[in-house]
Amino acid sequence: MGPVSVLPKHQSLSAWEGDLAKMTHLQAGLSPDTIEKARLELNENPDVLHQDIQQVRDMIITRPDIGFLRTDDAFILRFLRARKFHQADAFRLLAQYFQYRQLNLDMFKNFKADDPGIKRALIDGFPGVLENRDHYGRKILLLFAANWDQSRNSFTDILRAILLSLEVLIEDPELQINGFILIIDWSNFSFKQASKLTPSILKLAIEGLQDSFPARFGGVHFVNQPWYIHALYTLIKPFLKDKTRKRIFLHGNNLNSLHQLIHPEFLPSEFGGTLPPYDMGTWARTLLGPDYSDENDYTHTSYNAMHVKHTCSNLERECSPKPMKRSQSVVEAGTLKHEEKGENENTQPLLALD
Repeated sequence: MGPVSVLPKHQSLSAWEGDLAKMTHLQAGLSPDTIEKARLELNENPDVLHQDIQQVRDMIITRPDIGFLRTDDAFILRFLRARKFHQADAFRLLAQYFQYRQLNLDMFKNFKADDPGIKRALIDGFPGVLENRDHYGRKILLLFAANWDQSRNSFTDILRAILLSLEVLIEDPELQINGFILIIDWSNFSFKQASKLTPSILKLAIEGLQDSFPARFGGVHFVNQPWYIHALYTLIKPFLKDKTRKRIFLHGNNLNSLHQLIHPEFLPSEFGGTLPPYDMGTWARTLLGPDYSDENDYTHTSYNAMHVKHTCSNLERECSPKPMKRSQSVVEAGTLKHEEKGENENTQPLLALD
């Protein structure tokens, strides 16, 4: 009796090897721990990865009103990961991704780092991106709200810079699986500044991040938020999904509650962490290339993560930190006290992006 074939019926050895090579390529570079995490948390099965991707691709004909500008395997895979391999949900997110761009053409015109509006936002630290990931492998993004000079940056340009940064970061398969954390420091954010956060622009941001981008947000953390930021919740609540409301945490001045979720060794001193204060030009220099400076124009325009490198130590020594408004949340590490459960209402989850 000859050897029993384990190949699917009607599939040749060469075709099977080709599929295997494709799957190996799609998971190339992932650590064994991350592959196991994808299996356990996202239902990612390398044996049927190609079929999952193809089933999402086959749904494209159901939406002839949308121009799907990219449908390759690696691109569709990030949407499957963002929706835990629920194919219908992944396709819905894929459709919303392109529909959002069709409905907001001006936002995505000249959507690259050398666009003047995006450039100004990046230089001013919108967003900040920490070099190291947290203990769950998540990338940490920072927003220092008080640094929003409304005569210099429109909210739309800040949103464009954030979306562009996420486009760069999401090219990393590890981040497709591990996700992101966003920390917003509201120190010194004035009522006048808050009055510019209208329902229409907040809705634009929520649609772009919650409903139309294939990223896993593990949490959005508010620090030092004033009362009028709480009031904004009533404006955005109608736009939020139920699961979305569970993942923004309002910590107020209680950085200890932040540290229970993000360990201090992964945070800069502005958030009571053990790392040095965040250099507001770090991410801008990463995107704009080694010739970037605050005063001079630059020529690096690609946001393809294949060409984006972390700034080297030599570059960091050559580029002085950009002055920034200091957060009121700077504290000495180890001085935060634990509060009794229920003592601080600001730690209750309010909203989140998923």
